[in-house]
Amino acid sequence: MEAEGGALRITGGRFAGRTLRVPKRDVRPTADRVRESLFARLGDLAGKRVLDLFAGSGALGFEALSRGARHVTFVDRSNAVLEVVRANATALGATADVTLRRGDALAFLSRLGAASAFDLVFVDPPYAGGDLARALARLASARALAPGALVVAESDRRHPPGPIEGLAAIDERRYGDTLITWWVPGGPGAAEPEARDA
Repeated sequence: MEAEGGALRITGGRFAGRTLRVPKRDVRPTADRVRESLFARLGDLAGKRVLDLFAGSGALGFEALSRGARHVTFVDRSNAVLEVVRANATALGATADVTLRRGDALAFLSRLGAASAFDLVFVDPPYAGGDLARALARLASARALAPGALVVAESDRRHPPGPIEGLAAIDERRYGDTLITWWVPGGPGAAEPEARDA
């Protein structure tokens, strides 16, 4: 496992104030301010099944767990990243509430069946490479989303994902250079909402 590259603070819920280890390389954790704003808008997550795709530090998934989510599945291709996520789950006493899956996010989505549908999905890939649009399209076509599911995607505001067939973008918020887009299962690619500064 790589040495950790600092720590993040969980901003609310039962683990509020607890710190998470962060892998030293290859992650771009969502800033505390963005997570606080995002989760204030998400509201009660009691009983939700959550998917943290491109898990990185795991901050989004652990924040969801702290705020009432029933279970979080973390997916990342890096062993080092998942070892840090595992250590964080152990430190929080939450190992029974998480599942770790190593591998490519798109391949993971291809293997899902309807019994694995998620209520809330976080998609936060590296900004470069085009993985965001591909992951959103795969989410829309796979049976990965429960009825009424919400997908929250993070991207560089200069490179938004654009319309996605099968998903409707219902809101966008800018936090500096970060763009958070909210998606729901929907018709043939809805018009994009106008992004607002948070």
